[in-house]
Amino acid sequence: MTLLLCLLAGLCIGNGLPHFIKGITKEDYPSMLGNGPVPNLIAGWSSLTIAAFLLLAADLGAAPAVSTAVISLGVLAMGLFHAKVGAFGR
Repeated sequence: MTLLLCLLAGLCIGNGLPHFIKGITKEDYPSMLGNGPVPNLIAGWSSLTIAAFLLLAADLGAAPAVSTAVISLGVLAMGLFHAKVGAFGR
C-alpha cells in the first residue's frame, strides 16, 4: 500500500507542478478546469495538496529509499507524459 500511495503522490506532484507554474506565470495551458492562469493555478494547487495527503497516509519510514525511488518514478512518468503527449494530446 505504501508504494502505491507513493506512486500516486509522485504522479500528482508531476502533474501539479506544470499547472501550478503556468498559473503563477499567467500563461495559458490546457487543464480540465480551463486553459487560463487561475484554473491552472487551482488545478496545480489541488494536485499538490492531494500529493501531500497521499504522502501523509503512506508509511514512508518503513522503506524510505524505496519510497523515494517510487515517488521519483511517478514524477518522471508524469513529466514524460507532459513532455511527449501533453495535456489533451497537445
